[in-house]
Amino acid sequence: MAKLSKRQKALTEIDRNRHYGVDEAIGIVKANATAKFDETVEIALNLGVDPRHADQMVRGVVSLPKGTGKDVRVAVFARGDKAEEAKKAGAEVVGAEDLMEQIQGGQIDFERVIATPDMMGIVGRLGKVLGPKGLMPNPKLGTVTPNVSEAIKAAKGGQVEFRVEKAGIIHGRIGKASFPEADLKANFDAFVDAIVKARPTGAKGKFIKKVAVSSSMGPGVKIDVEAVSG
Repeated sequence: MAKLSKRQKALTEIDRNRHYGVDEAIGIVKANATAKFDETVEIALNLGVDPRHADQMVRGVVSLPKGTGKDVRVAVFARGDKAEEAKKAGAEVVGAEDLMEQIQGGQIDFERVIATPDMMGIVGRLGKVLGPKGLMPNPKLGTVTPNVSEAIKAAKGGQVEFRVEKAGIIHGRIGKASFPEADLKANFDAFVDAIVKARPTGAKGKFIKKVAVSSSMGPGVKIDVEAVSG
């Protein structure tokens, strides 16, 4: 009989039919994050919504108290003094028409896009490119703002955007496998709390139906929904 790899063995040690407590699930994910790089710890929630209806859309931002462990590259649409402010605040890419042309050419080497309000005429032309990637600036998410330095600080300091997908699922990252379990738990709680607070008016019945955590390369671990608010 062929010898099981460490990852295959991990899969056999997780009871696929069991729903674990949050602390135990996080511990299992950390133990099974055996890749040669620092894996990202991810959360997935199945919600009782149909996002095809406007009153059932779930979208927002959450600031993870322990950060994401990821160096977030930020692009800012701004001119003049605001462009200088963005550069001083640590934005990797700053521009206007030149940045639009860069994006239209397929050069998108950043994870967050921020824009000053006067730039939305330019940014609006990029909806078909940035929208599907979840990068379109939005005033409700704080990414269309005259205060670019604060927006950049938030993006780099652990702020994560979330948006429900067509099947009613939200995916998000809550840190790195190298984080202490207590830090991952704090980020998990903050993420779930933000989802609960973002419950739309059109959501009926049970809002959070399923929850699971995993690492980039590791198996998913189901969590007891009764241990989660909502």
